[in-house]
Amino acid sequence: MNGAQALMKTLVDAGIEVCFSNPGTSEMHFVAALDDEPKMRAVLALFEGVATGAADGYARMADKPAATLLHLGCGLGNGLANLHNARKGKVPVVNIVGDHAIDHVKYDAQLQSDIETVARNVSPGFVRTSQTTAELCKDAVDAITTARGLPGQVATLILPADVSWGEGGSPSVVPKQVESPTAGDSAIQAAVDAVRSGKKTALLLGGRALREPALMAAAKIAAAKGVKLLAETFPTRIERGEGLPPVERVAYLAELAGVQLADIDHLILVDSKAPVSFFAYPGKKSYLVPDSCTVHTLSSPEQDAQGSLEKLAGALGADKAQPELQQLQRPSAPRGRLSAPKVCKAVGHYLPENAIIIDEAITSGLMLNAMTAGSPRHDMIALTGGAIGQGLPNAVGAAIACPQRPVIALIGDGTAMYTIQALWTMAREQLNVTTIIFNNASYSVLNIELERVGAEEVGDKAKSQLDLNGPVLNFAQLAQGMGVHGVRVDTAEAFNHALDYALSQPGPHLIEAMVPESLSGLKRKILPWVLRSLPSLPVSVTRTLKNKIAP
Repeated sequence: MNGAQALMKTLVDAGIEVCFSNPGTSEMHFVAALDDEPKMRAVLALFEGVATGAADGYARMADKPAATLLHLGCGLGNGLANLHNARKGKVPVVNIVGDHAIDHVKYDAQLQSDIETVARNVSPGFVRTSQTTAELCKDAVDAITTARGLPGQVATLILPADVSWGEGGSPSVVPKQVESPTAGDSAIQAAVDAVRSGKKTALLLGGRALREPALMAAAKIAAAKGVKLLAETFPTRIERGEGLPPVERVAYLAELAGVQLADIDHLILVDSKAPVSFFAYPGKKSYLVPDSCTVHTLSSPEQDAQGSLEKLAGALGADKAQPELQQLQRPSAPRGRLSAPKVCKAVGHYLPENAIIIDEAITSGLMLNAMTAGSPRHDMIALTGGAIGQGLPNAVGAAIACPQRPVIALIGDGTAMYTIQALWTMAREQLNVTTIIFNNASYSVLNIELERVGAEEVGDKAKSQLDLNGPVLNFAQLAQGMGVHGVRVDTAEAFNHALDYALSQPGPHLIEAMVPESLSGLKRKILPWVLRSLPSLPVSVTRTLKNKIAP
């Protein structure tokens, strides 16, 4: 075997069965080795950000890493944003980056760059350049072991061309994954004391704590002891809908998150971190936990969240409690002129059993949680790292990981253009994805942020940087140009028909929803005033306002 063939064998023996690739010259021996390994599925992406985002979406649903194949430092740079989202979501990815042959590096050729420095931004736990063919598969074992442990990580293995083509490669065996520990006795006792204190206590769930077994344990504690259940703002993957415990997500807007946390005395973290605002704002706190609240860590990302919650339920005598479960409660089909809330309402009405929702709708998705809460059981994937352009590639990966499950991706028009090439991969692989693009011809969230940061005297030039008018994008035509069935609609009735059709026919499909901005005009003008007023209002009033803005 050469190095590439041995590496391929090592990967598939470790259970890595999909490689999302955008290769170049330095990776040609790895590409050739794909023909020698029938267990490895190769999925071509036309942009590296699609490859990395697809690997992220795959791992979120398959619960194991995929591989990427990227071309040198420039290719890695192109894929960096979605590797950032994977890192923030604690998602396992084995990121293989080709490099020049070792003897060629000294010539500083046109594509020569410092790949390791670029990679450390998204792979702080593992970056390694293989130096010899003989050592390549041992390096791969270390990368795989790092990626798939808790917390999941992006592990970057840099593969020089001569290490790949060199003879004498030898596959290595990846050791069995070590079970992660549960919370220690002191952490359990601190949580028990907090719950039994008689003060308002909340569990903030993140990561794997938002899967069914962990959710059930948390819901038993909530039912028995009156504890509030919260979920992190942008979950890596949350299981929700009929038959599962309802959980309230912490709001994106810091002022609204402050409303949710205002009366909490004890906040217990389970595979999550204490809430902070996405950005700094003049005169406002970045750390959102009230000064009067005590924060406890039940389990860290390195620990078993499910086992820790089950131990806590047992210690509290809550393990036999009956958890509150969501009942089936679909919204009615919308009618009339199309709007973003009506799109969300239609999704809730038509959502099939066991679907996967990819949520990158940004401001257009403010009503999505509320409208799908009582739908049939489903998974939802969110924008973990805040770097837009994740949604379409995530849908590719999720559909490949779960080919029998319908995938519905709700995407803003601005973010769609970051990784629009994903549509081509959906068509090439014939994936069961229904993409919904909210076309409001604006970077709407940035218009809101412009008001919130206190920018003054905003003129036409500044405003032009935040709108997508002139020309308005036509996503239905873009989809058709890449082999995806696409339609454009502007009424609720037409949207209902298009969604019903897409869900009943083999995919992929794209529905372009022509909608006004969800927060525009008077709403956008008064929003900063409302947010500034919240600290001076009674909690009951602020929660009513919060539920009106972002339920």
